[in-house]
This record gives sequence, structure tokens and C-alpha cells, in this order.
Amino acid sequence: MKLVTIRGSQTNYLGIKTDTGVVDLTAMFPRYNNMKKLIEHVDITQLKTMITEQMEKELPVFVDDTKLTLGPCITDPEKVICVGLNYRKHAEETQADIPQTPILFNKYNNTLAGHMEDIKLPMDSDQVDYEAELAIVIGKTATKVSKEKAKDYVFGYCCANDISARDLQFRSSQWLLGKNLEGFCPLGPYFVTADEIPNPNDLTISCRVNGEVRQLSNTKDMIFHCDEIISYISQYMTLKAGDIILTGTPEGVVMGYDKAAQVWLRDGDEVTVEIEGLGKLTNVLTSCYG
Repeated sequence: MKLVTIRGSQTNYLGIKTDTGVVDLTAMFPRYNNMKKLIEHVDITQLKTMITEQMEKELPVFVDDTKLTLGPCITDPEKVICVGLNYRKHAEETQADIPQTPILFNKYNNTLAGHMEDIKLPMDSDQVDYEAELAIVIGKTATKVSKEKAKDYVFGYCCANDISARDLQFRSSQWLLGKNLEGFCPLGPYFVTADEIPNPNDLTISCRVNGEVRQLSNTKDMIFHCDEIISYISQYMTLKAGDIILTGTPEGVVMGYDKAAQVWLRDGDEVTVEIEGLGKLTNVLTSCYG
């Protein structure tokens, strides 16, 4: 299933993307008006059964998703945990040592943005970078889970862009400032349930800026794969339904270029992250003065 968060005039609601169009899921099940609440109360099999039974009772109304305003597919996670330097070629391009254990940092809810939402450039940064990433969405409470059982705790996956202001990121030894500006974590365009992605560790991943390919890789280049990451994090903190894990970015970021060739994101740039089976997430960078 492909689930979406839709921005309404007064509140968000949920939808299911089909080949025919988007069906209003919240209208079917009013108690579920955000993705986290849905994930907390039903599993994938239950949700499929509920939707099938409801559609048999009442013919659904389909809406063209291009006419909808989409929000981030998860709007209120308790945690957004990110893994740094998790692609071997990305670590090499930045001349960093290959990590022996996952490098973790976090983003906050203020960074979340939806597909086609404009992202404002910060006033005091001129080194804003893109980072195409596979995002894992946790489906149930996970504490000290094994690598072998880790995938059982995943509800689904989506595209993410870990936008980073590099000059702010490296202003100190802590990365928080450059990673947590408003809108610096778009998620979307939709959220794909885990049953449709049998092997998240072998997906083509790319990023285009104004149509030009900047990143093109595969998640099998990850140093720590999805099951390892979930298991590792769960040894130290409890993962909960709706939590998001960004699994790192491949080579091709601006920071990885020679200084003379670095062209940072600018006002009007359109950035598209695409992951096999998960669709295309597009955002435009705009001036903070606009």
C-alpha cells in the first residue's frame, strides 16, 4: 500500500494512493487522521483487510493526487534518528574513515516537509547541500531486538532528503545546527508499506538538481544495512511506532566535490530524490527573503 498525508484547509488527513487516484482513508476511518496514530493501532494485514471490507461496502471516490497538497508522510514522530557516513563511497568522497559502528544524530519535527513544499534557504548559510536517503518507519515498539528480527518492526519506507547547511553543520563538533533548520527533512511523496519492499538493502537511489543527476547509487552500498541499524539503535533506546530512521546518503553530495567544483543549492533549485519502489520526492529551495 502507498499511504499519503494530505493537507486540508483546517487539518491533515490520510489517503491511499492507487493507480486510479487517491482515496480518503480518514473518511473511511475517522479515528485515523494522522499516520502515527494509524501505525500505532493497526498492522499492515489488518489495514488491508479493513480497507478491502470498507471498499466493498461503499464505492470509493478517487482524487488525482496532483490536485492535492501533500504533507510529510509522517507528521509527528517521537524520534527522527539519522545515520551519518553510511555509504562506503560517500565516506570515501569526504575522506572520512569507514565507521566501525553507526554514527547517529537526530532531526526534530520542525524539519519535516512534504512533497512539492518549498524549503527556505537559511539567511546565514551559503553551503546548503542535498542528501538522498531511504527512510525507515518503525511499526511497533522495539527494544533490544536482534538483527534477524529487526525487519519485523518495520511498517514501511519512504524517500527522504537530509538537507544540510554544511557551514553551520561544521561550525562546531556537533552537527545539530546545520541539520535542523525549518523544512530540512522532506519525506514523501508517499509512505510504502513494508510488504511491497521485500529487500530495502538493494534499491536504486538517486538525486537530481534541476534535472541533472547528482547522486546515483544503490542501498547495497550501505555500510550498515537496515536490519543492522534498527537492531543497533534499539540496544540503546526504545524505538516506537512512527519513529523515523534516515539511513544515510550515497556519494555525489556537493561537499564531496573538489572545492573549485562545488555548486551549493541556490534560490529556485529543484531537488528530486527518487528511490526504487518509493516514488519521487521533489522540493524547491527558495530565498528566505522571498
